[in-house]
Amino acid sequence: MRDRRVYPVAMTIAGSDSGGGAGIQADLKTFAAMGVHGTVALTAITAQNTVAVTKVHEIPLDVIEAQIDAVASDIGIDAAKTGMLSSKEIIKTVASKVKQYGFPLVVDPVMIAKSGAPLLRSDAISTLIETLLPLATVVTPNKHEAELLSNMKIASLDDAIEAAKRISQKGVKAVIVKGGHLEEAEATDVLYLDGRVELFKTPRVDTTTTHGTGCSFSAAITAGLAKGLEIVEAVKEAKQLIYKAIKYGLPIGAGHGPVNPSAYADIDAEKFRVLKLLLEAVNEIESSSELTRLAPESQINLAYSLPLKYAREIADVAAIPGRIVKVGDKLKASACPSFGASSHVARAILTAMKFNPEIRAAMNVKFSPEIIDACKRAGLTISSYDRREEPPDVKAKEGATIPWGVETAVKKAGFVPDIVYHEGDWGKEPMTLIFGKTPAEVVNKAKLIANKLT
Repeated sequence: MRDRRVYPVAMTIAGSDSGGGAGIQADLKTFAAMGVHGTVALTAITAQNTVAVTKVHEIPLDVIEAQIDAVASDIGIDAAKTGMLSSKEIIKTVASKVKQYGFPLVVDPVMIAKSGAPLLRSDAISTLIETLLPLATVVTPNKHEAELLSNMKIASLDDAIEAAKRISQKGVKAVIVKGGHLEEAEATDVLYLDGRVELFKTPRVDTTTTHGTGCSFSAAITAGLAKGLEIVEAVKEAKQLIYKAIKYGLPIGAGHGPVNPSAYADIDAEKFRVLKLLLEAVNEIESSSELTRLAPESQINLAYSLPLKYAREIADVAAIPGRIVKVGDKLKASACPSFGASSHVARAILTAMKFNPEIRAAMNVKFSPEIIDACKRAGLTISSYDRREEPPDVKAKEGATIPWGVETAVKKAGFVPDIVYHEGDWGKEPMTLIFGKTPAEVVNKAKLIANKLT
């Protein structure tokens, strides 16, 4: 017997998106990201991409019924959501099955695709309102859908609250009017539940990777309900998932690229891998006495970034707080690796990754002509920049020197080299940077350099 607490199951009753950005494809990715087993009752097949829906084929009603029956009778359904229900006949069929099995239902009233193509026939809107909404635990309209369901215009946050109240009067337990199209400084979703209003806010993201936003958001709420969360908690988690899904969306296609719900789980997994590999490399540094010869006055730091798709800022790069210091004839990390612990080396990596996404690690060591000669004898590729040539506008901007310098050196070489160095400037210590794909590769290059020193 399945234990819901261990193996929650959610169902998406929706259409297929051949472009993989919305519909059941987005729903299943969201379910997986939230640790829920996803099941499907397919209602339509669409031929679409990021710019258009070119064809729609509705699934026969008896096949839709059979899909729901097959899952409910064997696996079970802890919560379900609806997406594209294009006709009144499909809506009625789904409603009858919801009544039969009684699972919590999230209704995403999909009416128009991101490309502007209609996904719900106009004569089916009243059926949706009269037949399906009264069965819904949660309904998640955007501004335009909420205007149709509430029969009012929405121009403000107060209007969204009033619309949510009106929609709730159609028998829905909870109504969420999504704030993506509201002109608020933050993306503000309105939840109306049991006579009270709650607002959920996240920063707005300036991006075109928004295809599948509504599908992923409603799927995340469904997953939360399947796990036994209360509605408010389910919405709160869903809001965080969709913020990351939009922020780290996939810039593919010529139109609106898809959101990336996998980011919700993937970023934490990548952070674990980064810290693990960085710690292993630090242990290697601490056991290698020859590397003390490379320590500069400002000490060493070793940094490793998340993959480029998740690397936006210094906080996305892990390094050693307090750096790696010289203790006698050994090097010792001041603390365990953590994210945001480096400024200079992190900026160097973020710049290098723009030219080669595989170069995610770097370490700073001291500069000397002997060290550069050792790099050459080790067969490493080398480039440099002159801080005296730094443009005034770059020099005046906090944190701009390292990105400018690394970019200058990379462009000079035509690729990201193993070594980038500069010979300092007034009050600035000369420095050498060692780049690599992983922390272990960077440490191995550093040991190679140290062993080549005479």
